[in-house]
Amino acid sequence: MAEMKQYVILGLGIFGSTIAKTLSQYNHEVIAIDKDLACVDRVSDFVTQAIQADFTDIDQLRAIGIQDCDAAVVATGSHLEESIMGVMNLRELGIPFIMAKAKNKKYMQILQKIGADYVVRPEKEMGERVAKKLVSRNIIDLIDIDDDYSIVEIAAPAKWVGKTLKALELRTNYGINVLGIRKNPKEHLSISPDAFYTIETNDQLLVIADNKIFKKFESLFRI
Repeated sequence: MAEMKQYVILGLGIFGSTIAKTLSQYNHEVIAIDKDLACVDRVSDFVTQAIQADFTDIDQLRAIGIQDCDAAVVATGSHLEESIMGVMNLRELGIPFIMAKAKNKKYMQILQKIGADYVVRPEKEMGERVAKKLVSRNIIDLIDIDDDYSIVEIAAPAKWVGKTLKALELRTNYGINVLGIRKNPKEHLSISPDAFYTIETNDQLLVIADNKIFKKFESLFRI
């Protein structure tokens, strides 16, 4: 069982409350903070502590006792001053890992400079993810690893059916490596398939791919 950790979420809009709820579902302790009581009440049923407070005030955060948390998320994003104060206060209190939300590249750069360990831009990242899925209907899901590579789950192209992974030479021909295969959407993923596995009609392949192939996915799936 994974070690239970303690997280603090500053800002309980849709983004922050979703993170808080998901972390709670994974049996982690979550302290959720917002100055809006309605937002606090919305998460109170599933987090460890839901507290109405102004997280730009370091004394209030210190009084709550977040100093022992393993990680924190500044989830406001749209209000730069609040985000800056939140990150600075968390850094002052010694939180080991700080994630922050930013609405644009300028905000991201500022938050990184003042001490955020990781800055996420949800709208931009989701927009890119949706666009890549639109490039080809064969894409079921994808996760960007970095600027160069993504892990992608794809429906096996029709012309791959009946051929072995070895015969397809996917790494050489298409720049992708197969990490796992799912026999159908309801089955568990089988990791590290044998090179002589034969692709079947309903197979879904989990692959790691160079992002450049997204520019030619349509031709890839017409092979």
